[in-house]
Amino acid sequence: MSPRLRSLLCLAGLAALAALAVLAARAATPGAADTIRIDVDKLAFSPARVSAHVGDTVEWVNGDFLVHTATARDKDWDVSIAAKGSARVTLQKPGEIDYYCRYHPNMVGHISVEAR
Repeated sequence: MSPRLRSLLCLAGLAALAALAVLAARAATPGAADTIRIDVDKLAFSPARVSAHVGDTVEWVNGDFLVHTATARDKDWDVSIAAKGSARVTLQKPGEIDYYCRYHPNMVGHISVEAR
């Protein structure tokens, strides 16, 4: 076997091992976390009801010219959402979460969080 062929076979073997390592790492990681977008526009959360998993991130994107909050009724989190800005929270535990805007209490939403 020529040295050039030996080098090519060695490189091909290393590439195959690297691909297997990547696949094994993905298989060992349970479902990757998602980012769930909720728009804030015209004094409303949209969608008002979402489903998520523990570890997912909820991102509120504010299209209004007013500041809003996303405040969990159970007081687990309270985030300020700047006018024309965004804010995020990562969900830590399963359960049903009702939330609202402290400045505009008629703005309400609900997140159903399941274990992963």
